[in-house]
Amino acid sequence: MVKKPAPDATRRSEKSRRAIYDAALALVAEAGYPKTTIEGIAARAGVGKQTIYRWWPSKADVLLEAFLDLSEQAARQAGQVPYEIPDTGDLAADLKAVLRATVDELLDPRFEAPSRALAAEGVVNEPLGREFVTKLLEPQLELYVRRLRAAQDTGAVRPDVDPRIALELFVSPLAQRWLQHTAPITHAYTDTLVDYALYGLVPR
Repeated sequence: MVKKPAPDATRRSEKSRRAIYDAALALVAEAGYPKTTIEGIAARAGVGKQTIYRWWPSKADVLLEAFLDLSEQAARQAGQVPYEIPDTGDLAADLKAVLRATVDELLDPRFEAPSRALAAEGVVNEPLGREFVTKLLEPQLELYVRRLRAAQDTGAVRPDVDPRIALELFVSPLAQRWLQHTAPITHAYTDTLVDYALYGLVPR
């Protein structure tokens, strides 16, 4: 009698993990963060809730990991792993290109609901907020720092400018407008942010 191979526990775990990611992202998009529960995620994913609690302490942690995975998948599909802000020699064009891509992502329903949910929860859940900043936000901001430092090396940006503060001139207004719905976010808007940040407000 031929003995059947033992089930691959690693593959089974990865399949369950992927189903949990998909369920968490779908539920938060459909019902919002407050109504998304571990029980609901488990039912949607077809796993027991103890499976989820074995891997994550809370729904916030599930959602954070699912969102990070979604971002990595999107970058991989676009052939942008590891991702860097382009350096074409034209700083304004490079910043406008990456901010336009950011607008597209923020308006993509797959990203918008979990992004807002994590941002809102991070305000009241300090450990999650720190993890969100450390794992997702800071690596993205570091890309701007590296591009601005490269521009300093070529003389396109003043050597006395602090890149970490400078990037906030265009990243922070975009984040505020998106989070608070103060006005639409568009390519034209982020192009203008770059122009204002690089060339200032005084007559030229």
